[in-house]
Amino acid sequence: ILNYDIMARFRRRTCIILLLFILFICSIMMALKTLRPDRAGFGDPFGLGLLPELQQRTVLLENKQNSLNRFQGDTVTRVSNFHSVAVNTMKASRSPANKPEEQLSPPNYNFHIFYYSWFGNPQFDGKYIHWNHPLLPHWDPKIANNYPKGRHNPPEDIGANFYPELGSYSSKDPSVIEAHMKQMRSASTGVIVLSWYPPGMADENGEPTDDLVPVILDYAHKYNLKVTFHIEPYKDRDDRSMYHNVKYIIDKYGGHPAFYRHKTSTGRLLPMFYVYDSYVTIPEIWANLLTVSGSQSIRNTPYDALFIALLVEERHKHDIHRSGFDGMYTYFATNGFSYGSSHHNWASLKAFCDSNNLMFIPSVGPGYIDTSIRPWNNHNTRNRVNGKYYETAFSAALLVRPEIISITSFNEWHEGTQIEKAVPKRTGQVVYLDYKPHKPNVYLELTQKWSEKYRKEQEQWLM
Repeated sequence: ILNYDIMARFRRRTCIILLLFILFICSIMMALKTLRPDRAGFGDPFGLGLLPELQQRTVLLENKQNSLNRFQGDTVTRVSNFHSVAVNTMKASRSPANKPEEQLSPPNYNFHIFYYSWFGNPQFDGKYIHWNHPLLPHWDPKIANNYPKGRHNPPEDIGANFYPELGSYSSKDPSVIEAHMKQMRSASTGVIVLSWYPPGMADENGEPTDDLVPVILDYAHKYNLKVTFHIEPYKDRDDRSMYHNVKYIIDKYGGHPAFYRHKTSTGRLLPMFYVYDSYVTIPEIWANLLTVSGSQSIRNTPYDALFIALLVEERHKHDIHRSGFDGMYTYFATNGFSYGSSHHNWASLKAFCDSNNLMFIPSVGPGYIDTSIRPWNNHNTRNRVNGKYYETAFSAALLVRPEIISITSFNEWHEGTQIEKAVPKRTGQVVYLDYKPHKPNVYLELTQKWSEKYRKEQEQWLM
């Protein structure tokens, strides 16, 4: 009987140990998959659906290689639709930074961060803008029928999976703008990459925001930050309209002390423009603007600048080079979604850029989740893993020794890539994600940590 009891206890202990070991292995596998997700690519339904213009663009180039017709895409990938959590907007008047300006981390002008000023609420705008983002249907009607329709209803129900500490704020609120500048400065970023449409234009869910640029420049200057422009794919964007809009930006804002100019290897100080969805326009059109011999050439004029194209597919690198761009960036915070956003491709992209005198600007992000506006898209969610996903992205970026790192994003709440402060929030129908067990400023602190690490490593690269 004694031997039987001993054997029974031994078997129980062995089973428990085996079960714990299996659970440990499963948790490790899940964590690795989150940090290194399988490539979604554009061959799967999600990739093709979010970027339908890529399919059309491919057909256009294969069948009409010599045509100069541009095709207009719906650019669903980064839809500028958002719904605001109309929480008491008076929260915005609270100062989110505890340290005075002189105690904040020094700005790192090699850390560029994407910023959106398209949010609105009734107090400042007479209505909610972007916080009430519509739910986007799946392109397959059979799948779309399985998901809810309509739009979000702020303030309790906003178009985001996280909830801002400042509530469903207005981008026009001066206290919000200042709070954002303090947060970006505390994160030791240096250059704000401001989403921009020409005067009178906006994304399909927003309102024109060019009038807000002078205010953003003033507050950025207060915190020793610089501002550059992320030119969105506005209607009829081509070589001629781009020439006029670049001229407009430089003439109107180029004299402001917060206007960003990048020092090139030859010592020139040039403005910089990120061009979102640049691949929508064929290289021949861009070459008219960006090459010395182009019919609309901006080169060697007072409006010359550094133009950075979006790279999504691998073949885009050749188009970018032929177009006359000065560099490329990857934007998406979804490791594995596109060729450009996949960390393991950054080394080869950097090598291509180095050999062709181009800048390579990898984009890192803290995670990705957009199921508040695309409820069918959990396939491309990238869990934050309490900050580990973000640090993995930074680590991958530093390995290729880039001149600049871009961050997606400060406040793209619809796609859950924000590093802005977020707080726990529960309503009758919605439980928002949050940064627990960390504080609301955890991603600002992680950015500051990697900014300092980048500075130290860059000193070694230059030795």
